[in-house]
Amino acid sequence: MNPLDRYAPLVGDEAAFRAACERPLPSVVRTNSIRADPARVARAFDEEGTGYERADWHDGVFRLEGRSPGTTWPYTHGWVHGQEEVSALPALALDPRPGERVLDTCAAPGSKTSQLAGLMEDRGTLVGNDTNLGRISALRHNAERLGVTNLVVDHQDARNYSLNGFDFDEFDRVLVDAPCSCEGTVRKNPDALDAWTLDHVRRVAGIQKGILRRAVQATRPGGAVIYSTCTFAPEENEAVLDHVLAEEDCEVLEWDSPLESAPGVTEWEDETYDPQVRRATRVYPHLNDTGGFFLAKLRVGGGGEGVAG
Repeated sequence: MNPLDRYAPLVGDEAAFRAACERPLPSVVRTNSIRADPARVARAFDEEGTGYERADWHDGVFRLEGRSPGTTWPYTHGWVHGQEEVSALPALALDPRPGERVLDTCAAPGSKTSQLAGLMEDRGTLVGNDTNLGRISALRHNAERLGVTNLVVDHQDARNYSLNGFDFDEFDRVLVDAPCSCEGTVRKNPDALDAWTLDHVRRVAGIQKGILRRAVQATRPGGAVIYSTCTFAPEENEAVLDHVLAEEDCEVLEWDSPLESAPGVTEWEDETYDPQVRRATRVYPHLNDTGGFFLAKLRVGGGGEGVAG
């Protein structure tokens, strides 16, 4: 069975969903606000003859015509970064502010990390953590090319993340863009489903639960945590949220996605989830001509000064 078949009850228009999954993904870049603004990027693309379409939901996102991001002049100079369009959502939802303490638990190779740095105006403390040393090299390279200076690179298991060595003991905001079964990346990785098994989905869900629980624990009361994946599987999405909501003091917030989306699901197969998970965001490939994505915004409890709204 094609793993995508199991999501027919969720996607609305199954034929459009399957057709979108079979099309190549558009080539997209995001403006790096540390070094340029969208108007400057547009002028540079015009001058070098690169065709593009501006995303109507985000001024800094460009869909390129017949060019890969790394072949353009603005990319070479660190003005833009190649980033799948829908993956720009988590940093926007987290909404970090200059001067804050922010953790990206699974940061490499750094697309979302560098976007966070731009939203922070390269001020404050941004920790980019990852367990994979090879991918950490890519994180460092991308941060240097994009001019990120407020980044601390860390190498820990995010399930047991320790703040030893820092002069603070809580973060204001945390991004958990979790490792997953990657079903939603099938448009750029057509072989992503070749080795798919339900056992793998269940195994990775266990890892996701551990990472998200620790993220909530490491965030100050009133702070915000974003949980995101590039998979359609409720086992890795709503079920993970349901588990953490039962174990930690947090709540799922409403978040108004700038892309067309569907709500989280509260029932799947034989499972029923906390009604709050309906506030999560599901983006299917056929809705906006993007990859597939899941996102939820959590507010950590405890009655502290709020930043999560």
